[in-house]
Amino acid sequence: MAKNILLICGSGASSGFMAANMRKAVKKEGLDYKIKARSEAELSDYADEIDALMVGPHLKAEFNAIKSRVPENVVVILMRPDYYAILDGQGAIAHLRAELGQYGVLMKFDYWSVLNE
Repeated sequence: MAKNILLICGSGASSGFMAANMRKAVKKEGLDYKIKARSEAELSDYADEIDALMVGPHLKAEFNAIKSRVPENVVVILMRPDYYAILDGQGAIAHLRAELGQYGVLMKFDYWSVLNE
């Protein structure tokens, strides 16, 4: 069953480019992910349809507020600047898979340290 992934950023432009590169990486890896990108303002239109929400790093200050706007079963991920800045779709997919526990071992990134930088 496909995983529905939503990327958000301020206007939807940078997340749109990232989503396109992630779709290429997903195809290459043979994963069943449906990836969309929208602006943060459109989140409520999609919140009930997604399995994971990836938030642009420039929205770090709003991360907790954004997280509170989606159902508890949605995995909410703050994308890291290292792959986001260069639109590395493969890096974003690796991060997503780690957060979803799809490597056989659950690997979590420490977002408390990221949020407090």
